Amino acid sequence: MIKRFLASVLAAGAITCAMSAQTVSVQTQPKESEYQFTTVKEAPITSLKNQYRSGTCWCFSQISFLESEIIRTKGLKDIDLSEMFVVGKSYHDRAVKYVRVDGALGFSAGSSFGDVMHVIEDYGIVPQEAMPGLNYGTDKPEHSEMDEILKAYVDAVKKNPNRKLTPAWIKGFDGVVAAYLGEYPAEFTYNGATYTPQSFRDWLGIDTKDYVNLTSFTHHPFYEPFAIEVCDNWRWDTAWNLPIDELMEVMYNAIEKGYTIAWGSDVSEKGFTRTGIATVPDIDIKPSAGSDQEKWVGKDEKTASQADETKAPEKVITQEMRQEAFDNKQTTDDHGMHIFGLAKDQRGNNFFMVKNSWGEAGDYKGIWYASDAFVRYKTLNIVVHKDALPKDIKKKLGLK
Repeated sequence: MIKRFLASVLAAGAITCAMSAQTVSVQTQPKESEYQFTTVKEAPITSLKNQYRSGTCWCFSQISFLESEIIRTKGLKDIDLSEMFVVGKSYHDRAVKYVRVDGALGFSAGSSFGDVMHVIEDYGIVPQEAMPGLNYGTDKPEHSEMDEILKAYVDAVKKNPNRKLTPAWIKGFDGVVAAYLGEYPAEFTYNGATYTPQSFRDWLGIDTKDYVNLTSFTHHPFYEPFAIEVCDNWRWDTAWNLPIDELMEVMYNAIEKGYTIAWGSDVSEKGFTRTGIATVPDIDIKPSAGSDQEKWVGKDEKTASQADETKAPEKVITQEMRQEAFDNKQTTDDHGMHIFGLAKDQRGNNFFMVKNSWGEAGDYKGIWYASDAFVRYKTLNIVVHKDALPKDIKKKLGLK
């Protein structure tokens, strides 16, 4: 879901609480038949957030990724960026485009990693304290009312009842956003210094051209960029296309070198459990139905079939299986998360350590463990720093 971040195009990618930097080391002592993980390598992450009743995983995960980048490059361990600054600006840009194309564009809460990068490039960024984005009386995001009102608003505008749009419509739209998320600060003070959103971005050292978006599908040529065909990619950004073995090589190399990864994945199958495990068991499991935490993990207790997954061998994933699942709509752009480390289970199998945005859900207090097979099968796209790529892969893409 993203435009080419490099090679003359803007960097971008697919598709709430006070924050302090932390390194999460989880040494669990599980019950029989459950997993035990030992951390192999991890990078610092900021504290867990809760997107709650909002379809903004794309923003929470990419912001978390960028916060880890700021820790890595600037050593600023207490960084806490405003997700709702990005969400509001994204809605503005999307409304303009939606009306411009007469509604022939997805308009919803979902979006992409690349959207975050566009907003930061065009508007800058602010700390959480400068724009908490909770002007509607709750302590966590609840966006259903706002989402419905904004969709109805742009649908009314696109009908163009006066046969000529007035300049008032976008001001009205922004006014609704501000009523829910707050006004965008023109200036703010951070650690005793005064910034604008743009100067704060520059002080943090965020350069969107340093990041690449990667995917792996066979309906487009490898080593070329293409726009991933999902509704949330409303900016029509492109991703570099790699064979799946090379995409996985990038991910392992990134973790080994101390980088983290913004991860867009399908999490709609039962292998992505409510307990904090993501695997592809080689057994017949019916896919779940339902949106975000409630949709993907539900409210029910762990079932017997889910418990048995810890003992089941995993499927061997091929490029063809990935493509078939994407073509059949079994792999969709469900959820954005943040990969920050690598662990091994008690059998020596590799699992990626994943920071989710559902608060302290699951057995590992907000951290998920995704197997190599799951990541290989269900990754839609990733965003990484360009220097996280192995040299030979970077050369194949013509990146410097």
